[in-house]
Amino acid sequence: MDSSNDEALDIIVTNVVATFRTRCHLNLRTIALEGSNVIYKPEVGKVLMKLRKPKITASIWSSGKIICTGATSEDEAKLGARRLARCLQKLGFKVRFSAFKIVNVLAVCSMPFAIHLIDFTKNNRPIASYEPELHPAATYRIKHLKATVQVFSTGSITVTGPNVQNVATAVEQIYPLLFECQKPLCKIENR
Repeated sequence: MDSSNDEALDIIVTNVVATFRTRCHLNLRTIALEGSNVIYKPEVGKVLMKLRKPKITASIWSSGKIICTGATSEDEAKLGARRLARCLQKLGFKVRFSAFKIVNVLAVCSMPFAIHLIDFTKNNRPIASYEPELHPAATYRIKHLKATVQVFSTGSITVTGPNVQNVATAVEQIYPLLFECQKPLCKIENR
């Protein structure tokens, strides 16, 4: 197998975190009493609101800042945020949807081979770190993409980055480095 082979890797986006502002003050008690699928957390000063479609959970603060988590694409995150803003409008708040931003994207990907983590860390020393006593994965940080890759010995990787494009670029960039540190296939001995 050659590393220049174009083997398709499935990058599965598992979580997209987005923020937006309502540009108005929100009464959390009113949202808790009149809203649906709501959990009021007065000790933290926020309300959690869940939507079923798209399946997202939103943390709502009285200042009007809202953080949405749980979407599986950037479009789904925006749709969920707009739907949430509409729910708040129906509760009587003068909500204006503004300052929408994708903050973080978490994705997983499986390599078609296992990885020798010690060799991977030695080959990429300043950028990669591996502490087996603390965590079973090696951490590889790509500063210019603002992405972090967790590499597991099974060949499974998790990637966090600021957007889906950076996550895909991070996987493309790390694949050749992982390919040269793949574990040799185990030979079955006949006794």
